[in-house]
Amino acid sequence: MKVSVSMYSVNKTVKQENWSVLDFIEFASDTGLEGVELLDIYWKDKEQELELVKDALEKNNVEVSAYDVTNNFVSEDPKQRALAVDKVIDGIKVAKELGTNIVRVFCGDLHGDLTYEDGQGWIVSGLKSCAKVAEEAEVYLAIENHGLLAGRSEQVEEIIHQVDSPFVRSTFDTGNFLLVHQDPKQSFDRLKEKIVHVHFKDFRMKEPSEDVNGFRSIKGKELIGTIPGDGQVDLDYIVNGLKEIGYHGWLSIEYEGLDEPIEANKEAVNRLRKLLD
Repeated sequence: MKVSVSMYSVNKTVKQENWSVLDFIEFASDTGLEGVELLDIYWKDKEQELELVKDALEKNNVEVSAYDVTNNFVSEDPKQRALAVDKVIDGIKVAKELGTNIVRVFCGDLHGDLTYEDGQGWIVSGLKSCAKVAEEAEVYLAIENHGLLAGRSEQVEEIIHQVDSPFVRSTFDTGNFLLVHQDPKQSFDRLKEKIVHVHFKDFRMKEPSEDVNGFRSIKGKELIGTIPGDGQVDLDYIVNGLKEIGYHGWLSIEYEGLDEPIEANKEAVNRLRKLLD
């Protein structure tokens, strides 16, 4: 297994210091990372930057573990759903340019009165349209268990089953299951044969005395991001499980805590490498 860091993992630094994708690749290289996970939200001028990024990756001997698309298939407006499909298809093309065969995708966001049952058909239809392009390109669309709409393991499993494509699989986010009150170990056991990409993440419950904003769960509980190993996720279980199934893909750190992100990510990298050893 190979270690990567998501650019979102240093989002606070990106915003405060106005980092470009090139700045992030330099950080990754200085940290001794094998890979980076890049996101569509960080382009300032994608067409202009893409060649520069490819050159920087080659120069620093860094691979792209995954390219993340921030799509949303759950909308009552068919035009918005069509735009989401176009966004994912563009992501497939960019991923090929960047040399990765993984595109992290979302299902959709919880908003208004819409439920998972309302949106499931739209999600499946959108992914089926995208899967035709993904199959031709031999690029995996890796659904992240993200947010409060389709964040449960059985929902991800059901969507993958209904789309019925060998190139629609799981980005297994170790921490996000806590936001929908699922045990990450049980979620891993359900999805382990469908995983093509992993987000290495951890959360803890917010203390009553803490005056900070956390991530609100589906039951209204607040969780705080931590350096992996300081929270509630049994990361040993998941890493050992990945070894048992012969997973050779990327483990991509996605830190969402309150500490200074550069040092927090360096510590997360050290911890993950120790687990892998």
